[in-house]
Amino acid sequence: MLDKVRIVLVGTTHSGNIGSVARAMKTMGLSRLYLVDPQCEVDGQASALAAGASDVLRDVSIVQTLGEAIADCNLVAGTSARSRTLPWPMLSPRELGEKAQLESQAGEVALVFGRERSGLTNEELQQCHFHVCIDANPEYSSLNLAQAVQILCYEVRMAFLAATPAADEPLPAHPPAEAMEGFYRHLEQALDHSGFLIKAHQGKVMEKLRCLFNRSRPDEHELNTLRGILSSILRLKRD
Repeated sequence: MLDKVRIVLVGTTHSGNIGSVARAMKTMGLSRLYLVDPQCEVDGQASALAAGASDVLRDVSIVQTLGEAIADCNLVAGTSARSRTLPWPMLSPRELGEKAQLESQAGEVALVFGRERSGLTNEELQQCHFHVCIDANPEYSSLNLAQAVQILCYEVRMAFLAATPAADEPLPAHPPAEAMEGFYRHLEQALDHSGFLIKAHQGKVMEKLRCLFNRSRPDEHELNTLRGILSSILRLKRD
């Protein structure tokens, strides 16, 4: 099931970090690496620092947007500091490992890491179901990218090793990220047609609604019901 877990790096600027991340992944049994709009090549320095994890680099997937990297994922967790404008559901690395172990039984899981200097933008974090914060020493909390990846990969591996399958336990059926993005576009369209959205505050309202639905995490049947309601609202408006 570790094959269901991917590491996503956004806007990486140093090729050595890509190689070090590949090494961190392989030591914990993970092999699927996605690069979103990398600002460097996967070059000789990356291969040197991969130190035997050249297969991870060879099979790397390079895409232009975060949406492409997580489109088929049912669980998306983004690394973040706690001081953000919107209160998003937070997980510790250990909680993330347990959740990844459970949800990988039913779908794809993505762990998303941001740029070396600035991390993930608020817009990128809003595409994640959960944020993950590594509680490092507050007096010196400087972790490099590969170290952060290593910590989360370790917790995922430990959760997988500790798991005992429960035959009668129902597996979650959460829709992939692409389906949720379609729902958010549908929701914004319906709210706009109903007159609920005010242009000056439209972005903030949608941010709060994203937070609400990411926290509640509707399953596929619930999402279809919600979209049916939105379609009814749009039909009534046209009538």
